[in-house]
Amino acid sequence: MCSVATEHLRGLGHEVRVSDLYATNFNPVASATDFGQRKNPDYLVYALEQRHGHETGSLAPDIRAEIGKLLWCDMLVLNFPIFWFSTPAMLKGWIDRVLVSGLVYGGKRFYDRGGLTGKRVMVSITIGGQPHMFAPDGIHGSLDDMLRHLLRGTLAYTGMTVLPPFVAWHVPYVSAEMRGQVLQSYRQRLEKLDALEPLTFPRLDDYDSTLAPLQVS
Repeated sequence: MCSVATEHLRGLGHEVRVSDLYATNFNPVASATDFGQRKNPDYLVYALEQRHGHETGSLAPDIRAEIGKLLWCDMLVLNFPIFWFSTPAMLKGWIDRVLVSGLVYGGKRFYDRGGLTGKRVMVSITIGGQPHMFAPDGIHGSLDDMLRHLLRGTLAYTGMTVLPPFVAWHVPYVSAEMRGQVLQSYRQRLEKLDALEPLTFPRLDDYDSTLAPLQVS
C-alpha cells in the first residue's frame, strides 16, 4: 500500500517523502539517549526534555530527521497493519519520539490549536478481520472505537485534519486478485483526497478556560 500510494501520488504531481521505519531500523524506544543535552540530568521527565531538546536543536538525529519530514508535508499518510487492536510498536515508538512536546503539543496547544494545525492526515490500515466483525454490534466492537486512541488521541489532538481511514479487510486470507482490487480501491481513494469530508473533533472555542463545555442558553 505504501508503494502504491507513493507511485500514484507522484503520478498525480505530488512530491512524496517516505519513512520506512523497518528498512531504516528506526529505534522505537523512547529513552534518555534521545537528548544530546539534558535540561535536568538528574531526573528524566521525557516531555520536558523533548521541549528542551527541540528548543536547543539537541534531539537525536533520527528524531530531527523525522520531524523535518513531518513539518515539510502538507499531508501525512500512515500505512500499517492492526496489531492487537492497536498500532505496531514501531509506529507507536515513532509517535512517542517524533511528536515532541513544545512543537506538536503542550499547554492548551491541542485539537484545533495543536502544533500541526493546517496539515491533513489519513490512516491506511490492513486488518485480518472482516467488516461485520467490527460493526457496533460485532464481535470486536466498532472499528472507530478501536482507532480512537490514534485518530482522536494522537492525530486530531496534535491539530491535524483527520480524513476517514482506508481499511483493507481480511488481507492475510484473500486471493492475490482480491488484494489487487483492494489496491485499486486505494488508488481511487488517493485520487479524491480533496473531496473527503474530515472527521469531526472538539474545538477549544466550545470550552471555557477550565476546558468545561460552554453552556448554550
